[in-house]
Amino acid sequence: ELAAVGAVLGVVGCQFAADWLVPGELAAFCSLCVRFAASSRVGWGLPGELAAVGAVLGVVGCQFADGLGITVVGVILGGQAETVSGLDLSGDFADRPGAALVVGGSGGLGSVIAVELAARGSDVALTYRNNADSAADVADQVQRRGRRNWVARADLADDQAVASAVEELAAAAGGLHTMVYAAGPHVPQVHLSRAEPEAMRAQLDADAAGFFAAAHAALPHLRESKGSIVAVTTAGVGRFPVRDGLSTVPKAAVEAAVRGLAAEEGRFGVRANSVGPGMLSDGMAQRLRASGDLDDRALDAARANIPLRSFGSAADIAEAVCFLASDRAGYITGQHLAVDGGYTA
Repeated sequence: ELAAVGAVLGVVGCQFAADWLVPGELAAFCSLCVRFAASSRVGWGLPGELAAVGAVLGVVGCQFADGLGITVVGVILGGQAETVSGLDLSGDFADRPGAALVVGGSGGLGSVIAVELAARGSDVALTYRNNADSAADVADQVQRRGRRNWVARADLADDQAVASAVEELAAAAGGLHTMVYAAGPHVPQVHLSRAEPEAMRAQLDADAAGFFAAAHAALPHLRESKGSIVAVTTAGVGRFPVRDGLSTVPKAAVEAAVRGLAAEEGRFGVRANSVGPGMLSDGMAQRLRASGDLDDRALDAARANIPLRSFGSAADIAEAVCFLASDRAGYITGQHLAVDGGYTA
């Protein structure tokens, strides 16, 4: 709380110092540093006490024109608190019973989401299919943030294995307050006319049916906690990406299931939403580049189709997922949040 209040007061103090007491060039630099430090989500690992001291130094430094060095350093230190625009997010899930379950928690997106949930106060349970080493690394990162963790293997094509894994994790954690579906099998880039029906069937089984199997198993626990489901799908459901049908069609089925769950489970206090990533610099896009499905020309063309002219990151997706799972989104259900730089605008 002190860090958050100090950071906000630091912004106000620095703006006065920048506008009134410091030469123009230094004022602009000071103001820019302050705005960046206070508006970015920064949780770079400083202990809470140091963050609080930094925030206070920011306030003090801002009150003196001749303390410009202290101003900049103090506000940056103060910004180390878990804040977004002065809001402390480190306790978003601290009072929730049980854990957040991240299905596909060893993957490029799932791993970042799992660690972010831990940073915001949640214990984390995660599933993986093949990459045990990655799952163990994610669990270690969760533990380093002071949260409990549990890991189980689950092949989403095996309904019984999924149900068993979810029950095992829920029992160990003492319940579930959130289920995040972040699994995504590798999908080749091919026109629908060239996709074999068996390939589409396999993707539907692995993705759409896999999501439903996980949600079905988690629902009794989510009803008990009045929790929520957040499915990571794709921005392609809003604007079809050519040659990506083997991914978009199954994700559209997941979207339909999310809306159905929102409509039917709201009476039990359960919310269901989805996040649609656009083109990212990591996650699936990284695998597609590595496999040769996306070359430099394709990447340039994709970037040109994005109003912001840049790719997003896994951290952007984790931010959206954590928001929708938190109490700050307590009256939001059945919605799709595209995180795509304007691709679907």
